[in-house]
Amino acid sequence: MKNEKYKLLRKGIIYDLIGMVTMAIPVIGPFLDLIWAPIAAKKMSKMYKGTEGKIASVLVFIEEILPFTDVVPTFTLMWLYTYVWKKQPRLQPIKVRVNK
Repeated sequence: MKNEKYKLLRKGIIYDLIGMVTMAIPVIGPFLDLIWAPIAAKKMSKMYKGTEGKIASVLVFIEEILPFTDVVPTFTLMWLYTYVWKKQPRLQPIKVRVNK
């Protein structure tokens, strides 16, 4: 499990870098964002399942499609939300009484 979460982080950093590189290419960069935005949204929804993954895929699509927002590391922020900031439910011990 621990290894899997760091694989997600590495993938996310790579996808963030791809999104940022398009901003560095003059003239063609904004057109590359039109191609990259739906691909990034698809990758996000595959990496993170459920409602949170769907919301993140919409956010990454909007972030990639809007000009000058490519510097936002959306994939990395989603990883941080999922594995660092989000409160994980605590396991509560269950007390069982046995009648003898």
